[in-house]
Amino acid sequence: MSDSISGIEEHITTALELCRPYLQEDGGDAEFVRFEEDTRTAVIRFLGACSTCPMSIMTLRAGIERILLHHVPQIRRVEQVR
Repeated sequence: MSDSISGIEEHITTALELCRPYLQEDGGDAEFVRFEEDTRTAVIRFLGACSTCPMSIMTLRAGIERILLHHVPQIRRVEQVR
């Protein structure tokens, strides 16, 4: 696994693809926005129904963050932007 920024971003995008079908089933989606190297944070944006869903923080922590941390060990946390 590459530790370059572009390599990490590629791995984040690939891991996020594992989550997207489940989000899309409910009319939502998520996109990768950026990787913040200094804090090792992956930033995503919820789209569609996920952007207004009151359960989105649960989806972020229990679903997306768990999968991304498992597949991309270089990241420490996942945050969302609106």
